[in-house]
Amino acid sequence: MPDKDCDYHKGTRPTFNLSFCPFSLGIFLGTAVLVALNRRQSQRNSSEDETLPTCQVVFVLGGPGAGKGTQCELVTQHQPGWSHLSAGDLLRAERQRGGELGDTINKCIADGRLVPSKVTCRLLEKGMHEVYAKSGGTKFLIDGFPRSQGNAEAWKDTMSHHKVEFVLFLDCPEEVMIGRLLERGQTSGRNDDNMQVIKKRFETFELETAPIVDWYDQQGKVKRVSADKGQEDVYADVAALFETL
Repeated sequence: MPDKDCDYHKGTRPTFNLSFCPFSLGIFLGTAVLVALNRRQSQRNSSEDETLPTCQVVFVLGGPGAGKGTQCELVTQHQPGWSHLSAGDLLRAERQRGGELGDTINKCIADGRLVPSKVTCRLLEKGMHEVYAKSGGTKFLIDGFPRSQGNAEAWKDTMSHHKVEFVLFLDCPEEVMIGRLLERGQTSGRNDDNMQVIKKRFETFELETAPIVDWYDQQGKVKRVSADKGQEDVYADVAALFETL
C-alpha cells in the first residue's frame, strides 16, 4: 500500500529528513584524520626503507683537530652531490637521545675511547638512508671513520657493497691540533675538548687509527694532504682530489 508520506508515489522524487549526531560526526572525522595520517606515515616509511644503492664513499681521517669537519663542509659546499656524515656527530646525537645506548656512547666519548664498531656502522647506515630518502644523494664523505681495525671489519661485513674511492688523510702536527682543540673548547661546549681528554684522544688515535691509515696506504687508497695551513689553502689541495670523481 502506498505510503502517504512519500512523494515518490506522487510522481516526484522522494525527500528524506536526515539528521546527524554530533558525537557520531566527530568520531567519523577523527577516524578519517587517523586514516590519512597512517597512510602518510606508511608512505614515509616506504621511502625510508627503499634499498640504498651502491654509493661512492670517501673516508676522511686525521688526528683530533686536524680539520676533518671543516674540510668536509667545504667539499659539500663546492662539490655537487656530496653529503657529509660525521661519525662523531651521529654518536653525539644518539647520546643526547638518552637511554642505555646513549649512556654507553656518552661514557666512551667522555673517556676518549672508541664506541663499539657495530653501533657506529648502524648509525652511519641510518644516516646514509636518510640522505638518500630525502635527496637521492649517493656520494658520502664520512669523517672520523674507520678509526680502528674493528671499524674497518664492521664496514666490510655490513657495507662493503659501497665503493670507497679513497681515504683522505689530513696530516697535521700534534701541537697544531692541540691548539685548535683548546681554542674550540672555549665555545664548543663539547666535554671532550679539554686537555685531559685530548691526551687520551691522541693516545687512542696513535694506537687504533694510525695503523688503519697505514693499512689503507698499503692498498694505495690513502691521499695525504698537509693540514697545518689555513683552511682555504688546505681545501685547494683537497678539491683537486675530487676532480676525477
